[in-house]
Amino acid sequence: MILITDGGSTKCDWILLDQKGDVVLKTRTKGLNPAVVPEENIRERILANHDLLPFVTKITVVDFFGAGCGTKTPIRLLTRILSEIFPFATVSVNEDMVAAVYAATTKPGIVCILGTGSNSCYFDGTHIHNGIESLGYSLMDEASGNYFGKRLIRDYFYKKMPSQLALEFENKFNLDPDEIKNHLYKRHNPNMYLASFAEFIFTSKEVNGYFYKLITEGMLKFIEYRILCFKESQNVPIHFIGSIAHFSEDIIKDCMKPYNLELGNIIRRPIDGLIDYYRQNKLS
Repeated sequence: MILITDGGSTKCDWILLDQKGDVVLKTRTKGLNPAVVPEENIRERILANHDLLPFVTKITVVDFFGAGCGTKTPIRLLTRILSEIFPFATVSVNEDMVAAVYAATTKPGIVCILGTGSNSCYFDGTHIHNGIESLGYSLMDEASGNYFGKRLIRDYFYKKMPSQLALEFENKFNLDPDEIKNHLYKRHNPNMYLASFAEFIFTSKEVNGYFYKLITEGMLKFIEYRILCFKESQNVPIHFIGSIAHFSEDIIKDCMKPYNLELGNIIRRPIDGLIDYYRQNKLS
């Protein structure tokens, strides 16, 4: 059996396929980003999923695609943990960008992730090319969930948020300054904490005005820094993966027009695209 894992900072989707490509199990754990989740918590979060436990000795391949897995240290860490939990499996760990490409396209294009964090790459049809090294949520991650969460909090405290929205915002979240600083500087997963505020944008009744401006500014920054850095951007479609992209499709289209960029696929959950990829390329 093959276990495919799409691991983000907020959540991690697990799909177990048999040799025919049929789905044996679909399940989910909390996020396993090794850049922000301590080693002991990674192990605990996997073992806490009781759906996976009956299959640990039956799985022969574990292909893990995860946020924070773009360098040697986290790859070694997760490979060791997964090899301990699935003792008879061949374990492979790759960054989440690889899964995004597999889910989005088999042809040349630029593939972007807009979830808890953000990233981009150029796929030439065979190989993935990273344009800019990602430095994470505190310095980069334009147009991501944590980027928008940070903007909302700042606008609220700087009194730049419209008054009615500010009332809704403070009724929905605990905005005590000590609580916020505790989450950001003393607790684990500050990027997930920031991203949790972004839900406010997409669940509020207000659809134009402030939110439109907020999302547009973030998308334009992302285009400038993470798409136009590729010289191929004028010649290939631009694909997007993640919930932020899914809910912002119309704004993305508007932001791309001045640059004459071609919008490709927008996929909310890459795990479904991964299943198709494995059926066509790994199990045939």
